[in-house]
Amino acid sequence: MRVLLDSHVALWWLSGDAALGQRCRAAVAEADEAFFSAVTPWELGIKRALGKLDMPDGLVAELERGGFVALPISAAHAERAPALPPHHGDPFDRMLIAQAQLEALTLVTADVSFAAYDVATVDARS
Repeated sequence: MRVLLDSHVALWWLSGDAALGQRCRAAVAEADEAFFSAVTPWELGIKRALGKLDMPDGLVAELERGGFVALPISAAHAERAPALPPHHGDPFDRMLIAQAQLEALTLVTADVSFAAYDVATVDARS
């Protein structure tokens, strides 16, 4: 299995947050490949600048040291995201869904609204 971490899951993974379930941890640890999107530092950086969350400096380097691979945003991803049905209004999450669909990745998330899309998911809380 190849996985893509939702932004909150990347933070939970790095911080060892108890919100991340044991089955989820095992699925990520045993994945053939584990990715984080270019969306993640962008989204989390904006939220940090707005004072909505704390995140470590050097997030990308920390994720890469942890064995995660950066997934850039391609033109195909950018074209797919706005064409998705409007089940989810968050543009960052829509990009993650588009990337997961086009790259045949399983999204690791606690966001239940992802279930409305044609995308495989792992429940981050399980």
